[in-house]
Amino acid sequence: MPTASPRILLLTPPLTQLNTPYPATAYIKGFLGGRGYAVTQADMGLQLVLRLFSEAGLRRVFQAIEAGGFDLSDNATRMLRLQNRYLATIAPVIRFLQNKDLTLAPRICHGRFLPEASRFDNVADLETAFGTMGLTDQARHLATLYLEDLADLIKETVGPHFGFSRYAEKLALSATSFEPLHQELTAAPNLLDTMLLEELEPLLARVQPDMVGFTVPFPGNLYGALRLAKHIKQISPATVTVMGGGYPNTELREIKEPRFFDYIDYLTLDDGEGPWLRLLEYLAGQQQQKERHAERSEASRVPSLILSSNDASEMLRFALHDVQPDRSKLQRTFLRDETGEIQYINHPFPDVPHAEVGTPDYSDLPLTEYLSVLEVLNPMHRLWSDGRWNKLTVAHGCYWKRCSFCDVTLDYISRYETAPSTLLVDRIEQIINQTGQTGFHFVDEAAPPLALRDLAVELLKRRVPITWWGNIRFEKTFSPDLCRLLAASGCIAISGGLEVASDRLLVLMEKGVTIAQVARVTDGFTQAGIMVHAYLMYGFPTETAQETVDSLEVVRQLFAAGVVQSGYWHRFSMTAHSPVGKNPAKYQVAAIGPEPAGFAWNDLWHDDPLGTDHEAFGPGLAKSLYNYLHGVALDEPLARWFDFKTPKTTTPRHLIQQALQAPDKPDFARQNQRLFWLGNAPEIRIEPGKKAPRAVLTCYEQAEDFEVKTTEAAGRWLHQLLTQLSQDFDTKVLLRDAVASFPKSEGSFEAFLQSPAWALLREKGLLLL
Repeated sequence: MPTASPRILLLTPPLTQLNTPYPATAYIKGFLGGRGYAVTQADMGLQLVLRLFSEAGLRRVFQAIEAGGFDLSDNATRMLRLQNRYLATIAPVIRFLQNKDLTLAPRICHGRFLPEASRFDNVADLETAFGTMGLTDQARHLATLYLEDLADLIKETVGPHFGFSRYAEKLALSATSFEPLHQELTAAPNLLDTMLLEELEPLLARVQPDMVGFTVPFPGNLYGALRLAKHIKQISPATVTVMGGGYPNTELREIKEPRFFDYIDYLTLDDGEGPWLRLLEYLAGQQQQKERHAERSEASRVPSLILSSNDASEMLRFALHDVQPDRSKLQRTFLRDETGEIQYINHPFPDVPHAEVGTPDYSDLPLTEYLSVLEVLNPMHRLWSDGRWNKLTVAHGCYWKRCSFCDVTLDYISRYETAPSTLLVDRIEQIINQTGQTGFHFVDEAAPPLALRDLAVELLKRRVPITWWGNIRFEKTFSPDLCRLLAASGCIAISGGLEVASDRLLVLMEKGVTIAQVARVTDGFTQAGIMVHAYLMYGFPTETAQETVDSLEVVRQLFAAGVVQSGYWHRFSMTAHSPVGKNPAKYQVAAIGPEPAGFAWNDLWHDDPLGTDHEAFGPGLAKSLYNYLHGVALDEPLARWFDFKTPKTTTPRHLIQQALQAPDKPDFARQNQRLFWLGNAPEIRIEPGKKAPRAVLTCYEQAEDFEVKTTEAAGRWLHQLLTQLSQDFDTKVLLRDAVASFPKSEGSFEAFLQSPAWALLREKGLLLL
């Protein structure tokens, strides 16, 4: 009798995002489902939040606080006194944030509907932030502050580990030792743990899984995963537990802690598709062996004197085929063997190509239950926390993979693979049909410009209307024309790493960009109507106080020029898998800890004897950026942001403006680039002229109609060219191809490229890519 396919349950433990599912389980479900496996997935973070932030959940919280004898702050005491208002308002607020009752917005904004605690003390000028038309956004922000007040109360009392995008994160941050986690996990579950396990019970009863897989993308998911796994092992010891994700991929590559495997049977590294396939094959072999043993035991009960020849043949078959499943064929997998030793097994199977990983499957996630929150008044951060975005990858890994601060030695960055644009749009259409959502967040480390170009062309060719955003490198391939193409395909925002606005440090980082180049690229995106978010870094090895101040001046100029609309300063962190972590001496820093203790190993402490006091600059950099993205104090001296003496900037006052004024390469010098027309096929009419007939091309576009006037011969040539470009997306027409067909009676093509007719078409949507 053939072995039944195992029932697989994939869990995202608390917590990642409130507004949209983390895509890891959807990817594995899509991949395994395409190979015939029965897979169920659940977002335990969402389920915990919805149980906790309900009338029944908050009632339990308030009762536990009153019974717990906590030493309450004045803020918590006030909230406890207002508990009836919280109980009355929590259900409608959650429905509002789920976009199920948007008519509540006016009451939230103007009706003193929400109880207010400390999060409301520093509320922004909402009229300025949202304008007179943004009532729903105002209400969403106020409702988010209301939830954050409740989260503060929970953290102060019954759930010290709670956070909206993390759960017990401190236990997993730089957790070189497993001991703190072990102590928490062996303690009795707290109220939030209990609620989490209450969500797990009916799920296990319904699915009855043979295997449970946990994705742990961040430190704030580890404790929840282990708490869930412990409960599964207590009630069903035979259920196989598997863990993978971003946190193990970066932190647990050297794991030697046997107690971890009391909870997790198999820990996989890097992309999960290959390891899951090999693990399923191995476990199927184990199951078949058990079945053969059971059949042999049954057959052995037959008295030997009456064994038929067929029975004897069956006994011989059992003996010949009783082979141990081959554990050595596992891929990128840690386990604890029968002797208690930790083994890492990695058979050199080829990785599953990016083109074969399948389409993420969100089918059994409750997409209408997610919460669209609005935490901070930053336009880019809003995209992360507000709205339901389908997450998809354009390419695997990073095509640059040189940045010295990045984990470029790990597979998720170092192995770069692409998929055809036709396949990507197939996946996009499949996800839209499944989810009903046309918003996409491309979650690449750095989406490759040429792959984005081909994707945009394919989207326009098929007329697939999506809205999308993602992360890029500010490299010169992103020309103004390419930015316009991406905008036409639905791109609304991009984020990219400027890191330090210092050319010396950019070279040391091996970013492969310059400040002038970043300025021109961000200008191209901005001119195309695409919002630009800049990742900024301070504290890179050997960075001086002068360079930090000069970087801030560059950032000020970028905001003043209007080419960057959002940003965030990150403090440099040295990791074990980055070039800096691998070779600190090359960057003139010294690794000073921590000592390995058998568990996590990634974040390294370091001493920077040549650099400045980086810690001191953090608050001032954050404060300046908050003001800059609101257009405030852009002309103020930089020293105003710091409460200590800083050097004057040496950055030229007009550095960014000069970079933006650099002339573009003329069209005649770009003859190997492809012509692409964003408009429709024009209509042509010939009108009499004083000396010769004139051609008038009328272009009808979404927001306007315009006319292009030129000679009859040039007009007919343009009409034929634009008609072909508007109808044939598969034939790549290069500018040099157009030159070859340009009517010779019109004289120099180079002169025509400088004519008003050509300039108008270039302005209205004739691109060179």
